[in-house]
Amino acid sequence: MFALAREIPAANVSTHAGKWEKNRFMGVELFGKTLGVIGCGNIGSIVADRGVGLKMKVIAFDPYLSDERARDLGVEKVDLDALFTRADFITLHTPLTDSTKNIIDAKSLAKCKKGVRIINCARGGLVNEADLKAAIDSGHVAGAALDVFPVEPAKENIFFGNEKVICTPHLGASTTEAQENVALQIAEQMSDYLVSGAVVNALNMPSVSAEDAIKLRPYIRLAEFLGSYCGQVIDSGIKGIAIDYEGQAAFINSKPVTAVALMAILRPQMDSVNMINAPVIARERNIQISETKREVNRDYPTLLRLTLTTDQGAYTIAGSLLGAERPRIVALGDFNVEVEPSPVMLYVRNEDKPGFIGRLGTLLGENKINIANFNLGRTGEQALALVAVDQPVSAELLEKISKIQGVLRARVLKFNIQQG
Repeated sequence: MFALAREIPAANVSTHAGKWEKNRFMGVELFGKTLGVIGCGNIGSIVADRGVGLKMKVIAFDPYLSDERARDLGVEKVDLDALFTRADFITLHTPLTDSTKNIIDAKSLAKCKKGVRIINCARGGLVNEADLKAAIDSGHVAGAALDVFPVEPAKENIFFGNEKVICTPHLGASTTEAQENVALQIAEQMSDYLVSGAVVNALNMPSVSAEDAIKLRPYIRLAEFLGSYCGQVIDSGIKGIAIDYEGQAAFINSKPVTAVALMAILRPQMDSVNMINAPVIARERNIQISETKREVNRDYPTLLRLTLTTDQGAYTIAGSLLGAERPRIVALGDFNVEVEPSPVMLYVRNEDKPGFIGRLGTLLGENKINIANFNLGRTGEQALALVAVDQPVSAELLEKISKIQGVLRARVLKFNIQQG
């Protein structure tokens, strides 16, 4: 951001060439400017803190950023459109997901003020490069700084040779200190394992005994299913997550199950989250975590319930095990449902009026989408459908579904279905 604001790379090349073009490189100050941070997790919050220290006005968009965390950071929490409209500098700190791919494109850039500058040190693919180049060529965007690219190593790119764009070869972690810290961490982890058998920072396994792992396997799948559902459906900032273990679930080792639930909730916004660091990340975001165990549940022999407190109120999801092994959702807020996971599911909330199911089925059929299972819950004047489908649902089809008469909200959900 410093280099981009003052055109330092281009000025460096010019000076090395024996030129003295002092008047050519007229930069801008960071002081007093508005910094828009997209993604305010670990790295994003550190960047926001630096921006506050530079006396910038820092605004942030992050679906998981609570009002309390924003106040602690000294930033203003805004929606994405407001960030695009107000920011002088926009910096990206999100994973590359279906919802963040091309988050910077022609449509979003058109909302930005003239002279905005874009910085991407997060993931290639967050920026539509062709749209950004067009905006730079037109003069609407003053410049960009890119450390990541859709294809790496980037041996050729449309920005190479453009002095208004700083390009670096993914140098984010390329410091002597960072490399030494990584080496020390690996050595310490290996030492812990060889001396005591301790496993830390495991990405793909719970830190439990072999005996417990067999008992916990179905609960871990259930927790991941429930948490993943919440992570994909809830958009507002999360203030608290309460996890209730009822019936037989009250007697299990709940720590790894809770960690998996937190991981699944946070994963849609953070690709680096895992079951080891999820509790730490939750604490960093001031998300209050609580567990409750009840030995009896009157409706199910075993039950896991997640209650998320958000900026827009509380949301509850409950799940059980079918045949002691297969996870299923049994309640979504006020909706009583019976839903088993499927790789692709269509979430539709609508007014409970005649004809809706027929219209939805017809539209899916016309687009060659086969319905594998249709789960429906009703309460009051609304209905909730979770439709398992055999084919991917495109963004264009989802938009058509959203426009069906009576639809209040539609979304495509994806789940990692593990067998055994």
